[in-house]
Amino acid sequence: MPGVTTTSPTAAAAGHTVPAIEEARLPIDFVVFMIRVLEFLLVLASGAVALYLWSEVIPAAELADYLRVILGGALLFGLIAEIVGTYDLDAQFSLRRAWQRLFTSWGMVALFLITTGFLLKVSADFSRGWALTWFVTGGVMLAGSRAALTLWLRRLKGRGVFDSRAVIFGASEQGQRLAGYIRGNDRLTISLLGFFDDRRDGRVPVVVDDLPVFGTSDDLVAAIREGLIDQVIVALPWSAEERIRSVVAKLALTPVRIRLAPDLASFAFAHRPMVLLGDLPVLTLFERPISGTDAIIKRAEDVILTLAILAVLWPILVITAIAIRLDSPGPIFFRQPREGFNNRLFDVLKFRSMTHDQCETDGIRQATKGDKRVTRVGAFIRRTSIDELPQLLNVLKGDMSLVGPRPHAPSTRAGGRLFHEVVQTYAARHKVKPGMTGWAQVCGFRGETDTEDKLKKRVEHDLHYIENWSVGFDLYILFRTIFAVLAPKNAF
Repeated sequence: MPGVTTTSPTAAAAGHTVPAIEEARLPIDFVVFMIRVLEFLLVLASGAVALYLWSEVIPAAELADYLRVILGGALLFGLIAEIVGTYDLDAQFSLRRAWQRLFTSWGMVALFLITTGFLLKVSADFSRGWALTWFVTGGVMLAGSRAALTLWLRRLKGRGVFDSRAVIFGASEQGQRLAGYIRGNDRLTISLLGFFDDRRDGRVPVVVDDLPVFGTSDDLVAAIREGLIDQVIVALPWSAEERIRSVVAKLALTPVRIRLAPDLASFAFAHRPMVLLGDLPVLTLFERPISGTDAIIKRAEDVILTLAILAVLWPILVITAIAIRLDSPGPIFFRQPREGFNNRLFDVLKFRSMTHDQCETDGIRQATKGDKRVTRVGAFIRRTSIDELPQLLNVLKGDMSLVGPRPHAPSTRAGGRLFHEVVQTYAARHKVKPGMTGWAQVCGFRGETDTEDKLKKRVEHDLHYIENWSVGFDLYILFRTIFAVLAPKNAF
């Protein structure tokens, strides 16, 4: 590490010294505060620019009213930007996040001012041209300045200007995992110097993953007193309560940030968010997917699009029903139990594509190429996926969605084994409603699952859809479904 080094006598005896980093360092909190001030001033400046451009049509007597609106808009922007996380650390190094939150904040300001002016019946007192110029100019100035600032901050971050000098107390497996996580996460503003550990009886190596073990807790306190460390992360097993209390009691007397690392098992869920349960921090391992407002939006999407599809395709449904009736004896529709949301069984509705005496509702065998059970009309409607259209009624009923993991019969198998026996996470597909089409299907994983690998790929795509659902993703899948139907593969 660069710089002159100094350390306490005990640490020196261990053969390693804590580096005294001489590079210029800048607190990231100070930089973010300055960004807040700058963007507040930019909102004011953009309003002033708009006033200058429209000065010929704005009476001098009304100038004070315009200035009050500009000031109010700037204050409102600062409040909303704070709420939506525009100045959170993750938005300082990601231009996509920064722009997304900036435009959200600025758009909400514009919407609020327009709505307020309408309700108070004062919108006619202000120039629409000025307002539009202000909103456009403000958006451009905010976006441009944030782009330049983000590039500048990234460059400084790469030089370690914002890094906090940190050490880990505890060089066991837990501390080693924490070190690996810190060094592998480029979003952190931490310069990891090494480890400290009280166990000096040979159980702790001198170097761990290229990071030195400097000494004991007494050496750590001495290094802190010399101003060489900004942050200490205690990485001891939570079961070692007395050791943790002892170390924290020593460090509590020093002016540095002290953090307690998660217990060893928590590293498996390091990407999960931390929330407060009262005053107790807990990890959120899994949220219920597509719930709350998202569930309402998806249901509305299903009903509206399904009614639109039925309005266009109803002649095909009628013609198909007549063709099935003329082709072979038996009912037009075929009902089969499938597993749906939360593993609940429901009857999926399809056009009958097999001879009536060969239709199976239990111990189901998936259709294969050249299957003798399939009728002439059945072969066509299966190849074109017309047999699936009656499931639009399942969607209206609420058993299914237009897009989601395809529902499987409980007794179907892959490679001779039941689906849930092949893939441990198979049941996770039932965290959402099954769909008429899905991400796995448009990616080519449809039809017969005669091998375990095919099933694993299908489940992998289904879980990706569940984790990344959005209305846009649904529309993209529906768009690709059109081409999948026009050029079918693995459908027989």
